[in-house]
Amino acid sequence: MPKKYLEKILKARVYDVAIETPLDLMRALSERLDNRVWLKREDLQPVFSFKLRGAYNKIVNLSGEQRAKGVIAASAGNHAQGVALAAGRLGIQALIVMPRTTPDIKVQSVRKLGAKAVLHGDTYDEAYVRAVKLADEKGMVFVHPYDDPEVIAGQGTVAMEILRQHEAPPHAIFVPVGGGGLIAGISSYVKALYPAVKVIGVEPEDAPTLHRALQKKKRVVLEQVGIFADGVAVRQIGAEPFRIARQCVDEVILVSTDEICAAIKDIFDDTRSIAEPAGALAVAGMKRYVERTQLRGADLVAIDSGANMNFDRLRHVAERAEVGERNEAILAVTIPERPGSFRSFCQALGARSVTEFNYRYSDTAAAHVFAGIQLRGGEAERLEIVERLRADGYPVLDLTENEMAKLHIRHMVGGHAAAIEDEVLYRFEFPERPGALLRFLTNMGQRWNISLFHYRNHGAAYGRVLVGIQVPADDRQRLQDFLNDLGYAYQEETANPVYGLFLR
Repeated sequence: MPKKYLEKILKARVYDVAIETPLDLMRALSERLDNRVWLKREDLQPVFSFKLRGAYNKIVNLSGEQRAKGVIAASAGNHAQGVALAAGRLGIQALIVMPRTTPDIKVQSVRKLGAKAVLHGDTYDEAYVRAVKLADEKGMVFVHPYDDPEVIAGQGTVAMEILRQHEAPPHAIFVPVGGGGLIAGISSYVKALYPAVKVIGVEPEDAPTLHRALQKKKRVVLEQVGIFADGVAVRQIGAEPFRIARQCVDEVILVSTDEICAAIKDIFDDTRSIAEPAGALAVAGMKRYVERTQLRGADLVAIDSGANMNFDRLRHVAERAEVGERNEAILAVTIPERPGSFRSFCQALGARSVTEFNYRYSDTAAAHVFAGIQLRGGEAERLEIVERLRADGYPVLDLTENEMAKLHIRHMVGGHAAAIEDEVLYRFEFPERPGALLRFLTNMGQRWNISLFHYRNHGAAYGRVLVGIQVPADDRQRLQDFLNDLGYAYQEETANPVYGLFLR
């Protein structure tokens, strides 16, 4: 089967619109990891993403009759711009259905490229259903973002360039995975020529689309996917990409949001360019692979798949990169409530810098401190600090991997409310568009008293909210029914230990 795609990739027409992107040595990261790390710069494409390769190869191969009817696609960003550019270059009418949550910069980019953008639904899935329906009604050709042989062949030209640009076959190529079109094209080409070269997929921990499918040996539909790396936020791997991946992909590595943020910083440090979260996935996975295998002296290629980053998200990336690089520990420490206790606590930390220190008077006996500690020795040093503090008699809770603590609690420390009764705590995500927050507040406020509320916009398509609600025990089922009907992704956090330490 790889041989079949080898011919299709060699014949793919992409260079009418795409450029052959450079394969750059990441000198700083190579030195740190004691390997030669190469970055395939797909972020330098005209639409700042590899997606135009597959889109153009699909559209350019349409018949004259099909071209006359126009093309349609569903996308929240990179695929939309690829289709718009390809159609514009070929003089073909293009219609793109985009979720209403799509940042305005991406909508305007599609329109500037000559395509018509229609906003529908809050998610890609809703936009996809609408696009398929419109394609049927209007007789237009639907250009799938990943589940199409011509699209896969177009994306496979990335591998063709890598093997031509690198003087010898690398040890491994790391590929970001969403719907699977890119890894299907790359793995089929590489395995047809150099079966010993590892092709390794990388996915976010909260969107393990291919990872889960390979585990189950069948395609699965994830109930929910994280939206930080929105370029790979796909609930089900494509049918054709999965068929190829089962034969050609060596493994799939999962990485955290913090590791993605650290990888964005790595790319910036080496290239002075800013990758989008999906674009930095491969570097994050490569770093985890090196740590796990203790590999040294090898050539490793990571694909920077795109640079369509919303500027507002950079504050979130910068905040999380230090934790992702294991340069910061986040701890909750209980210290005596007496003069000089902070100094004693800092002395227990030794010469390390305190990056954050938040607390509020709680009672006459003890204070709960939310502290950030700068690390030089990574995870081993973090564990050493926790053990040292506990040995000195400090109760410690390590929050470095606690999502609620990093997203919300660090900004809310000091909000104890001992008199609040029947309080339950929930985290929500809702589409970030005008009126969404008002609708959320209106609906929540009609039934129960809101006793805590924290909202933080990360410049993403979805807003994140932490809410405390006073609900008597005999009314909890009605609350559960309401939450299910509300239609927002949510998670109860009442049992989260940081809630008891800093808020309850």
